[in-house]
Amino acid sequence: MIKYCNNCGKPTIPMAPNGDDRLRDVCSVCKTIHYENPKVVVGCVPRWEDKVLLCRRAIEPRYGKWTLPAGFLEIGETVEEGAKREAYEEARARVIKLVPYTLYNLPFIGQIYIMFLAQLADTHFKAGHESLSVDLFTENEIPWENIAFGAVKKTLKKYFTDRKRGEFPFSMGDIQPS
Repeated sequence: MIKYCNNCGKPTIPMAPNGDDRLRDVCSVCKTIHYENPKVVVGCVPRWEDKVLLCRRAIEPRYGKWTLPAGFLEIGETVEEGAKREAYEEARARVIKLVPYTLYNLPFIGQIYIMFLAQLADTHFKAGHESLSVDLFTENEIPWENIAFGAVKKTLKKYFTDRKRGEFPFSMGDIQPS
């Protein structure tokens, strides 16, 4: 809910604009319609040999839990640029050869996750300011009970299943509240 207009600062009121099928926050003075749309989360599965790089979160939500490097897409960047930036910000990792891998809808929190497969350019990584630590894990070493987010866990499970098959098809799905 947007309480004040981003255009003029006056209060907004919930109403369905002409031709629209849902309530929007509309400025009570200048009539600007404020749309709230899903946030796009971008990230990757950084791979090195038979391992993947995970980050232990130094921020909320899910402080101390493990995740793939991922975060919100910024204005002015492509999804691939965002995934590369997040890998560098969280793990100081340089990733190459990005290939779209998964897209997960999380409508209950207004997010869309887009994850890429990626190759680590080298093993010169270290924790960025949003990570307590970073490390490479085989499938058996992953702390599955301490994975931060459902979309990350689902992406990792898919990756290790696909790795056994030697095929990595793109997939799309929904994540439900847990």
